[in-house]
Amino acid sequence: MLENFPFYLSLIIIIVLLIMLANKIKVAYPVLLVIAGLLISFIPGIPAMHIDPDLIFLIFLPPLLYEAAWGISWKELWRWRRIITSFAFVVVFLTAMSVAFVANHFIPGFSLVLGFLLGGIVSPPDAVSAGAILKFVKVPKRLSSILEGESLLNDASSLIIFRFALIAVATGQFVWYEAALSFSWMLIGGICIGLAIGWIFMKAHKHLPTDTNMDIILTIVTPYVMYISAEEVHSSGVLAVVSGGLLLSNKRHLFLTSVSRLHGVNVWESISFVLNGLVFMLIGLVLPEVTAGLEGVNLSSAIGYGVLITAVLIVGRIVSAYGAVFVTLIARNFITVADTRNPGYKVPLIIGWTGMRGVVSLAAALSIPLQLPDGSAFPQRNLILFITFIVILLTLLVQGLTLPYLIKKIPIPNLDETLSEEEVYHTISKQLAQHALTHLKTNYSKQLNNQPALQQMARKWEQNATITEDEFMAEECKFVYIDILNQQRQWLLQKNNDEQTLNEEIIRKHLRYLDMEEEKLSFL
Repeated sequence: MLENFPFYLSLIIIIVLLIMLANKIKVAYPVLLVIAGLLISFIPGIPAMHIDPDLIFLIFLPPLLYEAAWGISWKELWRWRRIITSFAFVVVFLTAMSVAFVANHFIPGFSLVLGFLLGGIVSPPDAVSAGAILKFVKVPKRLSSILEGESLLNDASSLIIFRFALIAVATGQFVWYEAALSFSWMLIGGICIGLAIGWIFMKAHKHLPTDTNMDIILTIVTPYVMYISAEEVHSSGVLAVVSGGLLLSNKRHLFLTSVSRLHGVNVWESISFVLNGLVFMLIGLVLPEVTAGLEGVNLSSAIGYGVLITAVLIVGRIVSAYGAVFVTLIARNFITVADTRNPGYKVPLIIGWTGMRGVVSLAAALSIPLQLPDGSAFPQRNLILFITFIVILLTLLVQGLTLPYLIKKIPIPNLDETLSEEEVYHTISKQLAQHALTHLKTNYSKQLNNQPALQQMARKWEQNATITEDEFMAEECKFVYIDILNQQRQWLLQKNNDEQTLNEEIIRKHLRYLDMEEEKLSFL
């Protein structure tokens, strides 16, 4: 491990450079990272890369799920709960079943149980890939909310299918009522454990004398405690992290200070940046291990099987997307649905094309044991691993590269908002200023008359409450203001150098204030 440390360090530098390139050429960075990992794996002398599935499930998965749960809106998740749960559970099960029957029919030596095992591995789309691609194109909030919500839950459902199939292969039997009880416990137990641990950490943040650093450390520890606790009692660690993360995200303003929230966002963005970059690079680097274990089937046939399963996944997801719309249009006559309007053919097509697979699928495939309990080799393990790799590679390259083009060619109407996000933002800004002004004059009239600082604040809110759309800061004004802030920074730094006895911490406070002023421009 230590002798390869320079190699791992260079990987992180390469990841940063590739993500810079991806941002510049407007390509989703997972695509470039996987390709780069593939190319690096062919370089002579590169250390052999073996991915421990526990590394993915225990080290990478909990914080990535937790960060995603903090970023999603509970309101949007609840609004689109029916289509999200149908994609996260029903569609995942139907996808796994489709893969099982196709694999059993077309791949020699593949039993139906092995097909379900493969289906459980490749059925969940990857959240990070879709999120990275959607960053470069503008889609309605409803679409991004559905994709984000689905990605939070589909890992849990697919891993449940994977576990049951793994048990069936190992034991040679499948007892449906035992599986039903186990499924219920994994589902209910995971959610309850996540909520309980989330509640405990929320009380710890609120009542213990923590500072900003302690709060951030506790948020880093939280997802691991949730995941490990749930897995120890054989429930779903994924659902525990997701449910606990949603609880804490929805209540964050009740137990975290404003400083902890601001600093925590920066820390978590950096953590998820590194982890996401590493996992996609590792997907490409694992190619030698995948191909080395491929025995008993020639390479061209194995690639063909991978292409076949990929086609089943893509077609199945598109059909499911249109099926979900059809069911919703019928269900609206009997129950209340989030939206009764027909979305047309565009939205289901885009949802169907966002089925890129990622690291969870690879980690699940790698976690298949080498041997069965009786000591015999696990059937078709290497072929399952290779097919999984082909599925990940093809969905990332084919769908990942074409999705931005597809969205631009098939613009999706925003059925929820008649105003742009910028117009809504400025409207709320004026309403917020008016609310603050009214509260100040109603409850603090005496202090307002006696305190010049409060009078200055009142004038600022009065100006914000009456400002017109044309008076909001234009790009030219932002450019001038940033130049002034830079001049102020240079003046502060020069003053700090010239006056040797001046307390530098005072200068740093002023510099932090200027940084916050510049950050505020991104919200104007």
